[in-house]
Amino acid sequence: MSEEITLQTITNDKRISVEYSDDDIVIIDNVRNLVDPQVTRMNMHLLTICTGGRAHGSINGQEIELHKNQVAVCPPNVTLTNLMVSPDFDFKAMFFTTRILQSFLREKMNLWNKVMYIHHLHVVSMNDAEMTYYSHFYEMLRMIIDNKDDAPFKTEVIQALLRAAFLALCGRMVLERPDVAAEDHATKASTSLFQRFLHLLSLTQEKHRTVESYASELCVSAKYLSAVCKKASGKTANEWITEHVLEEIRYQLCHTDHSIKQICAMLGFPNPSFFGKYVRDHFGMTPVQLRQS
Repeated sequence: MSEEITLQTITNDKRISVEYSDDDIVIIDNVRNLVDPQVTRMNMHLLTICTGGRAHGSINGQEIELHKNQVAVCPPNVTLTNLMVSPDFDFKAMFFTTRILQSFLREKMNLWNKVMYIHHLHVVSMNDAEMTYYSHFYEMLRMIIDNKDDAPFKTEVIQALLRAAFLALCGRMVLERPDVAAEDHATKASTSLFQRFLHLLSLTQEKHRTVESYASELCVSAKYLSAVCKKASGKTANEWITEHVLEEIRYQLCHTDHSIKQICAMLGFPNPSFFGKYVRDHFGMTPVQLRQS
């Protein structure tokens, strides 16, 4: 079965040496004892910098490999499966909430979301000079954290330093996909709506809802929301909803012990019969067959 990772489970786990934590951020040096090697789901963002060795796994079925001088970023509510690490795997990791990421990136948040959700860029390679650049951020961070004095504004100083590092990383990710930065002023409002739609979709447990219901929460028409999604990502709002629903069905059936009736109700399907037809139409098998597979 799967293990769900939250900020609370990390900070309460006695096996984990937490370097720093507040309501939005946890910094640790070792996650090998934290995550299940088979299936893990996190309800917040994860950033890992590999300084030695290798790691291999899958993010929502997309295989990734992480080795020295690479940075991996996972958005919330993705499924990390088949994680394997080499004996010499060495890294730094940070878990953080969407709230703090938005405060760090502000107007650049749309670029980050494009890279994460549209282009699925989860691993960025760095050269030695770039790794040295980011290591300086970490060294300064550790100096502040290790200072036991209750200095005024310590949390604010830590977050200001992290904001600078995240802005630099966002810029580095944009270099990997320069097309994400192509945006004129006329499209900024619609881009903001698209980002809010993605955020709402990721947070909503009852994902099998109509475009109209999501549009209503965002105070726009369903037609306008779908047009904005199509322009921003090449996919309509309904296609985004379907993608998230299918991934959630796969996760719940394959990696939890929830009953089919529970999953049906959890995701917003009207009844098990409709849920079964939906699964057959998209996966080519019944919910029981998908679970057994």
